[in-house]
Amino acid sequence: MKQQTVANNFIVLGFACLLLSISFGVIASFKYVLPYFPDELLSFQHTRPLHVFLAISWIFASVTGIMYRYIPEVAGKPLYSVVLANVHFLLQLGSIIIAVSGFFMGHFSGREYLEFPPWVTLIIFLYWILFAVNFVMTVKPVLRTAPVYVWMWCTGLLFFLITIVEANLWLLPYFNNNIVRDITVQWKANGSMVGAWNMLIYGSTMYAMQQITGDTKMGYNKVSFAFYFLGLTNLMFNWGHHTYVVPAHPAVKNVAYLISMTELAFLANIMLNWRKSYNRLPVQAHRLSFQFFKMADIWILLNLVLAIAISIPYVNQYTHGTQITVSHAMGATIGINSLLLMGSVTFIFEKQLKTNLNRTILLGLRVIHISLLFFWFSLIGSGIMRAIALYQHNYFAQVSERMLPYLQLFSMSGIFLALGIGIVSITYIKVILSKVQGQVCA
Repeated sequence: MKQQTVANNFIVLGFACLLLSISFGVIASFKYVLPYFPDELLSFQHTRPLHVFLAISWIFASVTGIMYRYIPEVAGKPLYSVVLANVHFLLQLGSIIIAVSGFFMGHFSGREYLEFPPWVTLIIFLYWILFAVNFVMTVKPVLRTAPVYVWMWCTGLLFFLITIVEANLWLLPYFNNNIVRDITVQWKANGSMVGAWNMLIYGSTMYAMQQITGDTKMGYNKVSFAFYFLGLTNLMFNWGHHTYVVPAHPAVKNVAYLISMTELAFLANIMLNWRKSYNRLPVQAHRLSFQFFKMADIWILLNLVLAIAISIPYVNQYTHGTQITVSHAMGATIGINSLLLMGSVTFIFEKQLKTNLNRTILLGLRVIHISLLFFWFSLIGSGIMRAIALYQHNYFAQVSERMLPYLQLFSMSGIFLALGIGIVSITYIKVILSKVQGQVCA
């Protein structure tokens, strides 16, 4: 029970970060369409890093909670140390509070994703070590015969430690005195970090799918392991498509291009096989969690097409740095990662949800999906207008005028997206906090 409590604490923390992230994201979007929107503490310079950092915190906190629920089940034994898990939670909560407070006070590192002061990384590194120790010591008895999702978790844990160190190499003169080297290493670290959290999310998703379908072969077949190694290759090498505009060695760009063409394919294969297995079940006992995974499946397809398009060097030189890049990031973060995480949370608590809560969550999911479509396409349209205007060497005012209708749609759809996320997040926070003897107070 204690290990479930600490897992639930992480999930609640994750949803709290998600609510704050989407709130700051909506405020940041107003800056595009309301030029006289009040600044000071709500300036774009403050709201954007808050939005990004809290979105990443949502991913890591929620997937950590999900893993703390799944790991003992996989190992067939209790969590190695609930004390370490509680210390982990306090350190992660503390690092989030420190970073957010720092943003409000104007303390930024200026780095993408990791805009908090560099010393906060020491706290993050420490609690991640505690997480890794707890994980390894718990699954150690089954590691030799472990299914592929355990190796996904291992990979994600290891590579996050590697990438968090790489992301701070800019503190050394060898890197910060050379802008090409600095940008290349920064995006190498950031790209691989995304790959690391993807491994954690996809591993958790695969475990939930196996439990839903009862298909234990999914975690052991050769195809699953082949796609795992393909995902590992993506993690290590496909970051290079972020640096096409940097005069780095051509081999980096060529390898990145080839690897990027396989992006998300291994997850699409997992989802396809899962849906085939699920459709063969005589009774669909997990209809609600299935809806989240099904929606994520749609966003995998949409984002796969966009990812391949912007990985083509000729296209990338016009789209990189535009709203098209943002649409790719948002489609992956919300449409894929967040829906998969919500699907896993739904699977964990599905038996405790009463009918009215099922309907509320399903409503929230539909609002998320529809508003995200408008949100995503508005960003793509805005990015296309910007790319065309820059290609024609238009003035900034002309560029802004062309983009304005799309940005207005972007801001409006963002409000509805926040509403849908709020419905799901608040409902699950209620579910977790109100759980008494396995029942939920609606």
